[in-house]
Amino acid sequence: MSTTQPLVLAAELAAAWSDIQAFHQDLPDLASPEALIGESSSACGTRLGFERLLHEAAHGLAAARDIRDTSRAGRYHNRRFLLLASELGLAHPIEPHASSGFSQVTMLKETRERYAETIERLDRALGAHQEAVTGDGASRAFRGPAARHGSSGGGVRVKAVCGCGRNVRVVPSVLAQASIVCGACQQPFKIA
Repeated sequence: MSTTQPLVLAAELAAAWSDIQAFHQDLPDLASPEALIGESSSACGTRLGFERLLHEAAHGLAAARDIRDTSRAGRYHNRRFLLLASELGLAHPIEPHASSGFSQVTMLKETRERYAETIERLDRALGAHQEAVTGDGASRAFRGPAARHGSSGGGVRVKAVCGCGRNVRVVPSVLAQASIVCGACQQPFKIA
């Protein structure tokens, strides 16, 4: 695999996140786009793409607004998550899933149109990344942020704090892989 490929994908994920922030100013910065590339999460979906990024943005808005949008170790997405997802242009099932609640959100047509250029850029980067990872263009499932989901092999999240006092919840093994840097003060998050 090309050593530049994860960097290109991480840069495209960060750019796509910035495009979402343009419409949702209170959405915090994406602390580590690289973390989206290799972690697993079944409750939030298994395929990396713009729809998944919007799903994660709903969690980001919840964190910024101090809203508890999940329960059951992050697996069950409640009605507060639903409201945030709707705000971001995601549709939801009428009835919650028994174990994951309202996690299975999908992009509305108007949302897809609003972000058409962003989606195209991200899809190209994802395609190139998949080609580099598999070598044959075969599709492999994205394994999203396990940090919120104890049952998906990610373990228990702990609070990590940066120099300016902002905090994130993260699985210690994820933080051990590489530093997660605060977008506000550029200091690494450390377990409190």
